[in-house]
Amino acid sequence: MIAILDFGSQYTKLIAKNIRESNVYCEVLPHTTSLSDIKDKNYKGIILSGGPSSVFENNSPRCDKNIYDSNIPILGICYGMQLLALELGGEVIKGDKHEYGHSNFYIDNNFDLFEGLWLEMSIWMSHGDKVVRMPEGFQRLGHTENCPIASMGNKEKKIFGIQFHPEVTHTHKGKDLINNFILNICKCKAEWTPKSFINSSLNNIQREVDNSRVLCALSGGVDSTTVAALLKKAIGKNLTCVFIDQGFMRKNEGERIKELFTKFFKIDLIYVDARQRFFDKIKGVTDPEEKRKKIGEEFIRVFEEKAEELNSEYPYLAQGTLYPDVIESAGNKDVSLAATTIKSHHNVGGLPKDIKFKIIEPLNKLFKDEVRKVGLELDIPEELIFRQPFPGPGLAIRIIGEVTPDRVRVLQDADAIVTDVIKKRGLYRSIWQAFAVLLPIKSVGVQGDKRTYSHVVAIRAVTSEDAMTAKVAELPYDVLNEISTRIINEVLDINRVVFDISSKPPATIEWE
Repeated sequence: MIAILDFGSQYTKLIAKNIRESNVYCEVLPHTTSLSDIKDKNYKGIILSGGPSSVFENNSPRCDKNIYDSNIPILGICYGMQLLALELGGEVIKGDKHEYGHSNFYIDNNFDLFEGLWLEMSIWMSHGDKVVRMPEGFQRLGHTENCPIASMGNKEKKIFGIQFHPEVTHTHKGKDLINNFILNICKCKAEWTPKSFINSSLNNIQREVDNSRVLCALSGGVDSTTVAALLKKAIGKNLTCVFIDQGFMRKNEGERIKELFTKFFKIDLIYVDARQRFFDKIKGVTDPEEKRKKIGEEFIRVFEEKAEELNSEYPYLAQGTLYPDVIESAGNKDVSLAATTIKSHHNVGGLPKDIKFKIIEPLNKLFKDEVRKVGLELDIPEELIFRQPFPGPGLAIRIIGEVTPDRVRVLQDADAIVTDVIKKRGLYRSIWQAFAVLLPIKSVGVQGDKRTYSHVVAIRAVTSEDAMTAKVAELPYDVLNEISTRIINEVLDINRVVFDISSKPPATIEWE
């Protein structure tokens, strides 16, 4: 395994994703993790992530200095490299020129870390401070025009540093660099596969749950569907799935889910119609964080009440929490102390403190594409596996402002048209998410020679690999025109459609 010590970079999980795509397992740990804990789990290598801090700041994050003499290979990335240089006796200064974005990196030593790579790489830089003197025993491995020491290494101690992000797609050959570290330097074996993940997960679930019964929070999306299939395989009849219709689902979603899980999966399913209850819970609420937390808390309360109604005891609740949920919510025990909260996901940051269940989250170390691979290994139909992500709070966070039954109905109708057009045009699988957002404004229009004053919807379509970053999907104009025409003609309460062209970052995929 590889241990990634997280210093708060929003890209830390991308490092993990790159490593696991090479079939090597890794875990993201707080930067404060001790050497004894690392040795206890027999990690073969340590990566120090980047982060938003400067090594010159008071109380800037540090790691256990004992790791430097542990004989475990180390790779420092950006802040991680600066920390290595500073703590091992080198010199770091505040740069007079910052480097953000694309840069050309020139390799001075193409052995070990840069084995098999060309002498010039296109990389993604993001730093202000820079190393100007290397620690004793280190040599320069590469440079850029503005950064004379953009990579350094001590071959004998197997400690390396790079002043750029190899984990992002903007760095060409970045994955080859990571593979050189984990496979050639750390000598890891490429044995972590969907099948091995399933086997270990089944053992973990069976060991933790034993003969107890488990409620599974089911939404019908790929995450909760994969969790349900995994639990069914692990504990069989001790699994009961609960689908809570909170009123914020896609059009006709409730009926589709009931039919799917009772007929195809043959899983015990309890359908709970809680629509009015959820509408009452967030009545008048317009703040996005308050919406998410109130919806998350109400989910748990409904599950608790449903468990009390059943004859058997259900001490466990299973959820489809993923890695991006955890990193964006921060504050979770698996997230670096240096991380920053982006938004609270209903099943992470939204959980009430007095929850009565023990939570099971078999997928909380996986990215979406990894979940899909696991789902295929579990023989879940491709139609479900490649379904576009849908947020746990549902359309409530795609309605900007107050959520009412009437506004949900309008958005359901518009969103169904977006999905229908995208599918008919053969674009569904190539787009990460495409959906409609109901804005808190109305605009003047002319329909049937009459003045209208109706709702405005925004269309959001992005491409992504893991939801950590996303680019605008460049939909053909005729597709956008068809979506707009159909929505305005078929949804009487809408007279204007706009297209969101923001990437992530700086925007998030969802509007709230």
